[in-house]
Amino acid sequence: MIFRSSVFVVAFLSAAIPAGAVEFSLHSGTGGSAVAIAGPDERAQVIAMTKQDRDLTREVVFRIEPPGFASIDSTGYVTPLKNGKGFIIAKAAGDVPVEVKTPISVTNFERQRPVSFPNDVIPVITRNHCNAGACHAKASGQNGFQLSLLGYEPENDFEQITTHSRGRRVTPSAAGHSLLLQKATGDLPHEGGARLDKGSADYATILRWIDEGLNYRPGNDPDIERIEVFPKSIVTKPNLEQQLVVTAYFSDGTRRDITRLAQYEANHPELAEADERGLVAIQEKTGSTAVLVRFREHIDTFVATIPLGNPIGEMPQPRNFIDGEIFEQLSLMGLPPSKEVDDGVFLRRVTLDIAGRLPTVEETEAFLVSVDPEKRAAKIDALLASPDYADYFAGKWTAILRNKVDRGRDWVARDSHAFHAWVRTSLNENKPFDQFAGELVVASGKAIENPAVSWYRVVKDQKERMENVAQIFLGIRMQCAQCHHHPYEQWSMDDYFSFTAFFSTIETKNIKKLPEEDIYFHGRKPALMKNPASGENMKPKLLGDTEPLEIPAMQDPRFDLANWMQSKENPYLARVLVNRYWKHFFSRGLVEPEDDIRPTNPATHPELLEALADSFRESDFDLKELIRTICNSRTYQLSSDPNGGNADDVQNYARYYPKRLPAEVLLDSVNDITGAVNTFSRQPQAVKAVALPNEKGTQESEFLMMFGRPTMDTACECERTGEANLGQSLHLLNSDTIQKKLTASNGRAATLAKAKDQSDEARVTELYLQAMSREPDDKEMGIALAHLKKKRERSAADPKVLPPVQAEQEAFEDIIWVLLNTKEFMFNR
Repeated sequence: MIFRSSVFVVAFLSAAIPAGAVEFSLHSGTGGSAVAIAGPDERAQVIAMTKQDRDLTREVVFRIEPPGFASIDSTGYVTPLKNGKGFIIAKAAGDVPVEVKTPISVTNFERQRPVSFPNDVIPVITRNHCNAGACHAKASGQNGFQLSLLGYEPENDFEQITTHSRGRRVTPSAAGHSLLLQKATGDLPHEGGARLDKGSADYATILRWIDEGLNYRPGNDPDIERIEVFPKSIVTKPNLEQQLVVTAYFSDGTRRDITRLAQYEANHPELAEADERGLVAIQEKTGSTAVLVRFREHIDTFVATIPLGNPIGEMPQPRNFIDGEIFEQLSLMGLPPSKEVDDGVFLRRVTLDIAGRLPTVEETEAFLVSVDPEKRAAKIDALLASPDYADYFAGKWTAILRNKVDRGRDWVARDSHAFHAWVRTSLNENKPFDQFAGELVVASGKAIENPAVSWYRVVKDQKERMENVAQIFLGIRMQCAQCHHHPYEQWSMDDYFSFTAFFSTIETKNIKKLPEEDIYFHGRKPALMKNPASGENMKPKLLGDTEPLEIPAMQDPRFDLANWMQSKENPYLARVLVNRYWKHFFSRGLVEPEDDIRPTNPATHPELLEALADSFRESDFDLKELIRTICNSRTYQLSSDPNGGNADDVQNYARYYPKRLPAEVLLDSVNDITGAVNTFSRQPQAVKAVALPNEKGTQESEFLMMFGRPTMDTACECERTGEANLGQSLHLLNSDTIQKKLTASNGRAATLAKAKDQSDEARVTELYLQAMSREPDDKEMGIALAHLKKKRERSAADPKVLPPVQAEQEAFEDIIWVLLNTKEFMFNR
């Protein structure tokens, strides 16, 4: 649905629309009941749109009556010529030509508004990419000229331009000869090339600013409070265009059209691209995409939904609110959902996703023969109650929380094991997630008594602690704001250091002879963190608040932070957690990356994200209940096989998106089918890879390293790689690791070779049940039986070269080798 703000002009035909006529309306962002332009330098963008969100701006013919006081071009861009008033008239062709008009006025044409450096000059510099990270906003600047990134520090930029290098960059007595303009136009050599045309409005703005005397801000220069883009969202079709209108709102109550001054950045260029005029070109692919609109530090977002447009039949009956939201979007997109998976695929999928392992042969056989209509829900509950669930998700969380040993001594390893055990116990007991997060944030004392303290041992820097907490538990990546205003967010350097102040009082008492007895505690001092740019000591301030907290020196500020995080009014904690778990089960988050949730990175299904977050809060942050909700949905139980209409879908969940098994799960699965076990130092014999507590397992295992188990150096799940590559394929095909597992004397191949009491069909079926949670089809069974027969015939021909027992084992080794190299085995589908 498109929400049209009341500040935009909407002019409809007052008379009834004749049959065969095109019904449309005009929109502008310059205010009130008319297109109002105040001054010779203001402009206005007018767009023509149908009720169906079709942009007709470049299809209608514009004119202004009476002519002479303003002009409008074929793109709907209005330029004032003198004071006056009249009407903008747009005529649409069709069987019955239709005209729509809206009032326009031009005032104060004789009164030129003084140029404001922050409000006028900085946008020109930013728009022409002079203060981009690859140009003069680099850490060291460019050729002695340094600007702030995207103009977020206009005072510093003003000093750089007007006073640095003895003021040689600007010449007020001969503005056109200023070095700033001569380099920007290419009159003098410039490494960045020509950025401005002498006849452009951007050139005129800087020229006039220099002519006016290099004022930073004229008297009564208002501050920008916000910007708005129109339309906010549309449902459109491939290969169409949409003109945007962007309006800036100022502190004195005025507003100004900044459509040609704003910057535009598409987050999925393969779906839509935007040019410097604010014209969005919709591409051929279907899906949902956003365009970031930026003006100085202010941002807004335009969202385009591009349906496939195919008619679809009746949608499946939703099982819960997840299905309701997903199926509604699929109907809108014209994407038919795939059919529901059979019991074998469901069992394998849900067991891998919840327990991190393959179902046993016995589990599969029992599930396939069961006629209980609630058996899928019952299986989900059984898996959540199993220790395998806690093992698997403890591995997930300890990786995110960076549970490292990192060449530490024995006591460090003990801390690491204790931290893993604390996480595992929390999951096994289904500790509310807000409590879990709070316990970690406020952890104090000795790691041997309070294992959560180990996180502070690994993450030592105050700023890094804040960044990790923000990213993991709030879905906010604060790193950029350490050096400059966040380019895609509202967070400033003050926000960065005031949020870091919550961790500024943590101190450590080191026990030299007994380092495991080190104590982490609140230092009973004021919580302050200096902003190096301003030199100001920042007090703790919660993200989004305008005022800092007044926290007594005796009080640990982390408790204020934890209380805020645990509040059900906190918008961040639940949202990032449900998005993180959604990605775990569906291969991609509703927001990607899963821990970078911001207005400029909108969710593919924003209503679903909020519904999941609300449900999670209402359940008192119950992780198991969240998993039940997800796994019991029809959406989760859709087949990964595309139908005729959803093969290209990558973000609407019309089908299940297959994912390669994580490294630990794949290693354990290889062991399950080969009958091998893991061996890791300082771990129990036959330990599951999913139960490894820290990064040591990755360092010891070529397999785990090859298949992307993280080394736990960062708080980002992106450190884990799920991609498939040639090296992995070669490893599975002919590595020593795989060969040893296949040929072990006590492995599955050897065991099956000796099981003469079972038929060949039964033994082959056992392998398929273990690997795929299904029986082989006739073709697969035929190939396996033929291979067994061939090996036996070779043995019979020369039993000395190939003894019968060896031939039988080699045959099963070959069959197992083939199975573990199939995509069906390596992927959860």
